[in-house]
Amino acid sequence: MNELPFMLPVGLLTSDGHLHRQGLMRPATALDEIEPLGDPRVQRNEAYYPLLLLARVTTRLGPFAPVTPDVLAALPAADFAHLQQLYAHLNSGHVPAAFTPPNHAPAAPLPDTVETECPHCGAVLELDLSADLAGA
Repeated sequence: MNELPFMLPVGLLTSDGHLHRQGLMRPATALDEIEPLGDPRVQRNEAYYPLLLLARVTTRLGPFAPVTPDVLAALPAADFAHLQQLYAHLNSGHVPAAFTPPNHAPAAPLPDTVETECPHCGAVLELDLSADLAGA
C-alpha cells in the first residue's frame, strides 16, 4: 500500500521537548472504516470514531509507529483537523498536488482555515492555521 508523507501545521510536543511534525498515512481499507464501529469507546461516544480511524491509517508520526489513539489525542486541534482533511483527500480516489513526494515540486499550500467539529459538544469550529504560534 502506498504511504504518503505529511507535515503537521503545529506538531506534537513530547515530554522530552522534541516537536514532531512529520508522518506517514496510508489509504484506508473497508475494514479500517468498519472495525472501529464495534469499539466500546465509539459505541459510548461516536465522536471517538475519527480518532480510532486515523490511528489505524496513520502509520508513523515522528518516532511513533504504530500510532495509537492516545498519541493522536495529544495533538493540537489544528493538527487533528489537518489529519482529517488529509484522510478525506487520500481516500477520495485522487491524490492532490499537496501529496507530492519529497524531492519533487513543492506542495500546494494548505488553506489558512479549516472547519472541524468539537468531539465533545458537536459545535462547528473554524480553526485559523495561519496564526503565529511561535509566541504561544
